[in-house]
Amino acid sequence: MAPGAGRLDQRVTFEAPVAPASDGGGGVVDGFAPQFTVWAGFFRPRGDEAVTAARLEGRHVVDVTVRSSSQSRQITTDWRMVDARRPADVFNIRFVDTASDPAWVRLTAEKGVAT
Repeated sequence: MAPGAGRLDQRVTFEAPVAPASDGGGGVVDGFAPQFTVWAGFFRPRGDEAVTAARLEGRHVVDVTVRSSSQSRQITTDWRMVDARRPADVFNIRFVDTASDPAWVRLTAEKGVAT
């Protein structure tokens, strides 16, 4: 079932990886660049064993829905999502579904883990 516009109550920024750059000290720094900011709906995933295990390990798994657009259909699992209200909340994108519903892009994202 598709969420109504009222359920899209979170502002998120999607960031894509950029080419590694020099850190000035001989090292290399990987980074991300903001691509666009949209309204999203956060939904708790069903309580299967993987979700329960993630919570016990301090990881926060969330299902995310955004409106389908030319921008949102570009999202891949290499990207990350940042809560626009709390920029310290960075989510790694684990799954992207652009095919099952043409009006929506559905994601599974995880906070509290390395990339």
